[in-house]
Amino acid sequence: MTKIDLSKTDKTYYTAKQKPELLKLAPMQYLAIAGQGDPSSKGFAECIEALYSVAYTIKFEWKAAGKDFVVPKLEGQWWFDEDKYGGVSMTDAPTKIPRSEWMFRLLIRMPEFVKKESITTAASNVVSKKGLTLARQVEHFEMNEGSVVQILHVGPFDKEPESLGKLQGFIEANGWKRNGLHHEIYLSDFRKTAPEKLKTILREPIK
Repeated sequence: MTKIDLSKTDKTYYTAKQKPELLKLAPMQYLAIAGQGDPSSKGFAECIEALYSVAYTIKFEWKAAGKDFVVPKLEGQWWFDEDKYGGVSMTDAPTKIPRSEWMFRLLIRMPEFVKKESITTAASNVVSKKGLTLARQVEHFEMNEGSVVQILHVGPFDKEPESLGKLQGFIEANGWKRNGLHHEIYLSDFRKTAPEKLKTILREPIK
């Protein structure tokens, strides 16, 4: 049985350089769970647990049907109430917006053959078999970012403003405007990796 690994079949999506670059992305589908609050909080960790529980349930169901795949990297979209915090740039947002006010959508990309119905069924199974009621909030999500600028950030999350500043300068120098939510791909497992070794792709949709 061939095991699909999106990080190998779609290397462009999971690769970035330590300098800003422009990329064009096709529409894709994900598992998603949304929330608000500090990413170091218990609630955030519980969202990750629910998301991965559904992802692995889907994986094993499809493996039994003859189509196995590697569960992809965790991703996230981040935003805040821009009416309340108007004028805060993407470079300043990580330090000037209280972490309790951060809103997020955690994502795990799914292969094309995984259907929306599979996600709904898997979420119900996780609730009934594991008692993770938060899995009810895991849903099918489609994203079409189109043109994005990206950069590979190496180091702790609290140093991200340095990389975001490079992205913002790149956007402004080319006369573009932001056109969507801030997007991160966590190439490293931040629960097990030393902060200085973390690798995170930072993306900003533009127009």
